[in-house]
Amino acid sequence: MTQRAAENIDIGRVVVWMGGALLSFSVMAVSIRALAATFSVFEILAVRSAGGLIVLAALALMRPALRPLLRTRRIGLHALRNSVHFAAQHAWALSITLLPLGTAFALEFTMPAWLALFATWLLGERMTPSRTGAIALGFLGALVILRPGLQSFQPAALIMLAAALGFALAAIAVKKLIATETTFAILFFMNAMQLPMNLAGSSATFLGKIEPANALPLIGVAIAGLSSHYCLTNALRAGDVTIVVPLDFLRIPLIALIGWSLYGEPLDAFVFAGAAIIGAGIFWNLRAEAARE
Repeated sequence: MTQRAAENIDIGRVVVWMGGALLSFSVMAVSIRALAATFSVFEILAVRSAGGLIVLAALALMRPALRPLLRTRRIGLHALRNSVHFAAQHAWALSITLLPLGTAFALEFTMPAWLALFATWLLGERMTPSRTGAIALGFLGALVILRPGLQSFQPAALIMLAAALGFALAAIAVKKLIATETTFAILFFMNAMQLPMNLAGSSATFLGKIEPANALPLIGVAIAGLSSHYCLTNALRAGDVTIVVPLDFLRIPLIALIGWSLYGEPLDAFVFAGAAIIGAGIFWNLRAEAARE
């Protein structure tokens, strides 16, 4: 690893930011499940984009120093990233409503294989043995939890696989953007661009369907939708893509536990065995990266 690359990696910050991202993505999944019977995916994600944009616009009004951060010469890359992410998140949200949470998240984690390929090709990141091992063990752990069979080949599974590829491309675009853009600008343009996309697919009267029982999951979508990307973007700023992604594998056992506790979805020894394999890969990689620093 070069000296410049080593200086750009902060293992402690990567772990902290990814912890926030894991919690936020889990809250987002549960909130989507709660809203799916009343709202379409477009409508749910319109609420997410609107909530994020309101928060960011309010911050810009209260703190004038944030406004110059919105000037960008890379609006084309923002548009490309947000369009790909828009399509991927709709595929992800739809899959969450059609598949058990553990299955949906496990299928999503074909993403690291794509991401590792793109990171070495487009970003010039170095694939060390520990990084390769962490991704391989993470994927193996996901397979242990999922135990692929006929269920994995239903149409909803293909939707999630397409989402995984889209998320990998979007993550590469974010890693390129953070070289010149602030986290505030990346989040602002994401919500500003995706809000009209989501509204275009929403019913004109969908706000009339909001009831007091929907309030908590709607707030969860709005807050977690913003915090998840805030944490993930800062994690990518603190470390290479191939360091950040293996930590995201922890979402699989976490969401499996949530699915078991909230929805009675099956939970057995394979979940814990898979989680142990994932954890071993992450621990190996973090120790190796800390020593390399």
